[in-house]
Amino acid sequence: MKINTFSGALALSKVLALSAVLTMGAAVSSADAAGLLKPVNSSLPELSIREHHVDVVLEHSYAVTTVEQIFHNPSSQPLEAIYSFPVPDHAAVGEFTYWIDGKPVTGEVVKKQQAREIYEQEKQAGHETALVEKDSYKTFDISVTPVQPNSDVRIKLVYIQPAHLDSGVGRYVYPLEDGGVDEQKSAFWSRNDVVDERFSFNMRLGSGYPIDSIRLPQHSQAAIQQVSPNQWQVSMTSQTGAPQLAEAVPTEGQPVIQNQSPGIVPAASLDKDILVYWRHSQNLPGTLDLISYKTADSAQGTFMMTLTPGDDLGTLQGGRDWIFVLDVSGSMQGKYTTLVEGVRQGLSKLRPEDRFKIVLFNSSATDFSQGFQPAKPEVISPLLNQLEQYKPGSGTDLYSGLSLGLKGLDADRSTAMILVTDGVANLGVTEKKRFLDLMEKADIRLFTFVMGNSANRPLLNGMTEVSNGFAISVSNADDIVGQLMLATSKMTHQALRDVELKIDGGRVTDLTPEQINSLYRGEQLTVLGHYRKAGPVQISLTGKVGDQLRSYSTEINLPEQSVLHPELERIWAFATIESMQAKMDYMGEEESSNVDTKQAITDLAVQYDLVTDYTSMLIVRDEVFKQLNIERNNQQRIATENNARQQRLQQPVTSQRADSQKPMFSPSQHRASLGGGGSGAIGHWILLLIGSLLLVKYSNMRSRRKA
Repeated sequence: MKINTFSGALALSKVLALSAVLTMGAAVSSADAAGLLKPVNSSLPELSIREHHVDVVLEHSYAVTTVEQIFHNPSSQPLEAIYSFPVPDHAAVGEFTYWIDGKPVTGEVVKKQQAREIYEQEKQAGHETALVEKDSYKTFDISVTPVQPNSDVRIKLVYIQPAHLDSGVGRYVYPLEDGGVDEQKSAFWSRNDVVDERFSFNMRLGSGYPIDSIRLPQHSQAAIQQVSPNQWQVSMTSQTGAPQLAEAVPTEGQPVIQNQSPGIVPAASLDKDILVYWRHSQNLPGTLDLISYKTADSAQGTFMMTLTPGDDLGTLQGGRDWIFVLDVSGSMQGKYTTLVEGVRQGLSKLRPEDRFKIVLFNSSATDFSQGFQPAKPEVISPLLNQLEQYKPGSGTDLYSGLSLGLKGLDADRSTAMILVTDGVANLGVTEKKRFLDLMEKADIRLFTFVMGNSANRPLLNGMTEVSNGFAISVSNADDIVGQLMLATSKMTHQALRDVELKIDGGRVTDLTPEQINSLYRGEQLTVLGHYRKAGPVQISLTGKVGDQLRSYSTEINLPEQSVLHPELERIWAFATIESMQAKMDYMGEEESSNVDTKQAITDLAVQYDLVTDYTSMLIVRDEVFKQLNIERNNQQRIATENNARQQRLQQPVTSQRADSQKPMFSPSQHRASLGGGGSGAIGHWILLLIGSLLLVKYSNMRSRRKA
């Protein structure tokens, strides 16, 4: 069987380690908090947050996040409330639970319109009900009614998302900041972001490969404990009276067992994302890892295969043009200072033969640099001094910014565009198809920094994919300076293009992703699919580096039975849905086949119990589920996933490497990694030095081909 695929890491979590630790005092305005339960009637008093608890289990390339909250209605009357939570990157909501009469009731997925009609009927009848809906790419909105006077409401949300490494560094974000991109919501809702009584964040991080450092750049109070050679624990609580705790790193020859009690946060304010970074040890080999799920009575199994190549992509040579297209609309106000500093750091390290152009856009586009300029200090410095004084504001005409950036390209020079935006186009051209057509026709590679929660990731990811670039998600708690610095190693090194993956054996089907793209330095390639025949299969990966064909191959075994990762079924289904949605966007709204695609997405979401643009999760009393003939499929799936998770927690974390007997990548080629070796703590000065060395390597692509 022969399939084409693209680097899952491009669309999955783009990990940039230096951003976590190079925060140099950049000013970032406070953002509104998210994940809050608000009365629909704005004249009523706000619900207070009594408790907020987060539990994360991250092992073997995916994370399961459980959020449980208790709210209190101080009003003297019953009310309807809305709980709004930012959509994390590629996250699939698998469970929402609402406590009725002190008992937890889990939701079931039905078609969106049907779910809304049932919810309204139950609300009018005065019955307890809740509804989870997806607000496009922005938020999950959960309606709850009735919230009784002077009483508490308890809810639980569980979502599953892939988690990947980039250049040896992993990144997990628990989003708490409101994205600041929905002006109507921002104008209507006030924000109460303080937890009155108890807050906790607990994360179990398991890795089959050695970890030499874990950092929480915005939460230095977190307690970090290594509980076994392959398992770490990160924890915080809102109790008072304990000292702040620092980063934990292993001492050579013996594991770290420290920070035994939870880290203490003096006040739990839900207005800042929680970022966790972990770094693998240096000199690890390239590998193929495999996890799967297949019960004994099932004819079909699901697998996730992760390929981490060795570092065999060399640097590029020659002169290059750089176009910086910067969002200066009102939604970027809190991110602007850091954005400018990142551009300053990048421009200061360009090679003498490079040129640059800066385009700004809000309600209109401006060629700020007045065309391409030589990358000389005497040119760069005054321009950026002017840029610092600019005041972001107004709307977002993203299309005009991109179009202006593409004007005046020199056919004799290879060009890269760096776009920094939240991608919320609300003026001018807003149709996704127009954006995709624009970038596909341009002879340029687009690198996008997706700023903040609730950014329009579907649009930005789509544009970068058609241009064979990559998109990087950036939290407001990140530092764009570090992001730009680390991205240099991808923009200045060769890429593996025309990627082709062959899987012979196993009766493998339904692979996702399908789209061809490039594999950049330090990235992983993740493929999900189904198989019907256990046993050995042949895996081969081919691609071009310039005009040179490269090939990697191995043999792995697909198991007859594997029951510890049932979440893979939902991860596969959601990745497939995202792929369908991307194709629909590419074809355009008027394409007749979209009707069939929407139906296919709906059917898949109902089958695997997922909240999408076309399905919602409904909660009613058990007897109402029976009256409506809604089967409790999700309740059964949740029980299976919870049981498997408990089994995993009872077992030691081990490597999931599947190519040990026949390594797919040359043992002499270690994985690409960033950061110093050894097991000591990572000092800021070392990371600054590493970043500077990377930027000195700015060189240019010798070919303008996108493929």
